[in-house]
Amino acid sequence: MSKSQVITARIDPEVMALVDRLAAAQGRSRSWLAARAIEKMARAETAFLDFVKEGEDAIARGDYLTQEQIEAWITEMKVGARAKIAAQKHERDEAA
Repeated sequence: MSKSQVITARIDPEVMALVDRLAAAQGRSRSWLAARAIEKMARAETAFLDFVKEGEDAIARGDYLTQEQIEAWITEMKVGARAKIAAQKHERDEAA
C-alpha cells in the first residue's frame, strides 16, 4: 500500500508545456515536479502562517514596540554607527 496520496488539478496548456519542458530537461516526471512544487509551496506558506501567528501572539502578550520606539531605536543605532566610524577615522588619521 502506497503512503502517497493522489490529487487531480487542472493545468493551463501553457503551464503544462512549461512543466513538460522542465520535466524533460531534468529527467523527471510531471508527477515528481508537481509533488515537489506543492511541497515547496505548502512548506513556505505554512512557515509564513506560523510567522504571522508568532507575531499575533506577541502582540496579544504586549510584546512589541511602537512606531515611535522603533524610530528612536533606529536613530540611536545610526548615531552609534556614526560615532564608531568617526572614531575609526580618527585612529587612522592618528596612525598616519
